[in-house]
Amino acid sequence: MNEQELISTVIRPEIRALTAYKVADACGYVKLDAMENPYTWPEEIKAEWLKIVHDAEINRYPDPEAKTLCRILKDYNQIPADSEILLGNGSDEIIQLLLMALPANATVMAPEPSFVMYKQVAQCLGLKYQGIPLQADTFELDINLTLAAIKTQQPEIIFLAYPNNPTGNLFDSDAIEQIIQHARGLVVIDEAYAPFTDCSFIQHLSKYKNLLVMRTVSKLGLAGLRLGFITGGNFIISQLNKARLPYNINILTQCSVEFALNHPQMFATQTKTLRQERARMFLQLSTLKDIRPCPSAANFILFRTAKDMATDIFNALKKQGILIKNLSPKKGLLSDCLRVTIGKPDENGAFIKALKNAL
Repeated sequence: MNEQELISTVIRPEIRALTAYKVADACGYVKLDAMENPYTWPEEIKAEWLKIVHDAEINRYPDPEAKTLCRILKDYNQIPADSEILLGNGSDEIIQLLLMALPANATVMAPEPSFVMYKQVAQCLGLKYQGIPLQADTFELDINLTLAAIKTQQPEIIFLAYPNNPTGNLFDSDAIEQIIQHARGLVVIDEAYAPFTDCSFIQHLSKYKNLLVMRTVSKLGLAGLRLGFITGGNFIISQLNKARLPYNINILTQCSVEFALNHPQMFATQTKTLRQERARMFLQLSTLKDIRPCPSAANFILFRTAKDMATDIFNALKKQGILIKNLSPKKGLLSDCLRVTIGKPDENGAFIKALKNAL
C-alpha cells in the first residue's frame, strides 16, 4: 500500500477535500493581519501576574469546571443570572463542540462571507453547510433570502457573527431577532469583537430559549491564553457540557484570566484607544483614491481596492514591512478586498504611509 492508498483508506473524503487553516509568518513585519490587541501589560501588573503563576499547582489537574473563572466571566460580561456558561479552548473549540453535538446530517447555516471556522468545522464533521450570501453593497443580511432558507432547510444551528468577521459591520438587530424567532434550532450570536462595540445580544438570553451567545477573551488582549465561552439556558448548556473534554481549560489559563479580568480599567483604556484609532484610520482610508473602507464595529477595517489591485497592493505593503490580510483570493463578495487590524498609532501611521506608496 502506497502513501496515497493509505490516506484514502484511513482519512474521510470530507477531510481530504479541505485545506488546512494557514497562519502567515509575521516575523519581521508590522503585524496587522490577525485582529490582536497590540498592547501588553504595564510592568507592575506583569509582576503581580507572575506571582499568581508562580503559585499555580501545575502538578495537579485544573478545576475541570473552572468554577471561579466562570463566576468572574459572568460578572465581567454582565451575563443574566439564569444563564449558564461553558468554556472552551478558544472559540474554535466551542464551535467544534456545538457541531459535534448535532445529529448526523444536520444543517449548519451562516452568512457568507463570515468566520471561516463555521464552514470548516461543519465540513470536517460531515455536516451539511448552507451559506447565505450577504448583500453585495452593504454586507448586510439579506433577511428575505435568509428566512426563506431557514424555512426550506430547517437548520439545526445558525451562526451570526456580531460584528461580522471579516466585514466588521453589525447586522441589523431586528433582522437577527427575526432569524431567532423563525429558527427551529439554535441561533449562536458570535460576539468575539464585543470589546469594540456597545451592542450585544447577551441581555436577550432570557427572552429566547434557542439563543446562545459566544465570546472570547482573545480580542480583549488575551489571545495567547486561548479562552472562549458560550452562554445560554442551563437546559442546553448542560447537554453541550457532555461533549466537552475533561480539563479542557488548563490551570495557567484559568489563573491568568481570573487575574487579568480583575484589572478592567486596563482593558477599558486599551479598547478606548483602539476605537479612537479605528475612527482615525477610517477617515484616512476614506481620503485615498480607489480605496473604499467599510464601516467597522470591530478592531479591524475591511477596505475595497480598485479592480484587480488588491493582491498587488498587499504585496507592495509586504515589501515595505507591513503585513495585513489579503481576502481577494476568496473571490465572491471579497474580491478586491483587504483587511487591516487596528494597531498602535505608530503602526497605523506606518501602514497608511506604506499604502499611499503602494497606490
